[in-house]
Parts: sequence; structure tokens; C-alpha cells
Amino acid sequence: MKRALTFVLCALVLSACGSDNTISDVDSGTTAISGGTSRTVGVNSYLWHATLDTLSFMPLASADPFGGVIITDWYSSPSDLNERMKVTIYILDRRLRADGIKIAVFRQIRSNEGWTDAAVNAETSTKLEDAILTRARELRLATAGKKS
Repeated sequence: MKRALTFVLCALVLSACGSDNTISDVDSGTTAISGGTSRTVGVNSYLWHATLDTLSFMPLASADPFGGVIITDWYSSPSDLNERMKVTIYILDRRLRADGIKIAVFRQIRSNEGWTDAAVNAETSTKLEDAILTRARELRLATAGKKS
């Protein structure tokens, strides 16, 4: 009993040490530390950060790092205010893989009756996915360079 109590006390003391409110990037997810509590994010940190970087020009409606879902708000390009886009991205894996990301793009056109749904060019999702994967690889290489 005394040995078990000692073990529990040591575990409590060690768990209280070393919180500096940082995010540690690893291939298998991000450890988010806030207020002394840490949780491992269930998605790949490179894909997560690359997605936020790639979509930084669009306003975010929601970003859930634990579920791996990023939803933008509607965005209209300054050159065409009669068209707007919205993107939902699902990060599906802890590994940096091409099939670890799913993208849904929505498009609307303004008419006399308001905003109406319109077809999205099939290449839009593919180009966005390629941009995110490229950025994720860049982040991974930059991190690998710092560890050497």
C-alpha cells in the first residue's frame, strides 16, 4: 500500500512539472498544452498547420484540432463580389499521407433572388489538396532540418 501511494505521489509531482504552454509537432499528432492540461490532437500536425496556412486568406467559421475539421466562412474575391466560396476540410489521419485529407468546396453565385448554389470546378478541390500537401511537406522538412 505504501509503495502504491509513493508511486501515485511521484506521478502527480511529475505531471505538474514542465508546462510551458507550447505546441509540440510530431508526425503522429500535436500535443496541445493549455492551463497545465495536455491532450494529443488526433490529426497530423503538419496537415493541420498546412491547411490553416493555405486557407489563411479566407475567414474561419470553425476549427476543431481534436476532430480534425476546418470550416471556412463564405469568401468573395475582391475581383468578383458576385461569387463566393466556402471550404470544409477533414483531416482523417495522424500520418502525413495524401489520403489523410478530404476537401469539400462549395460555391454560390449572386442573382436577383440572392445567393444560389453553383457547380464547383472539379479541379478546385484537387488544386487545394495539392497546395496543402505541398505546404505540409515543406513544414515537415523544415522541422526535420531543425532537429539535425
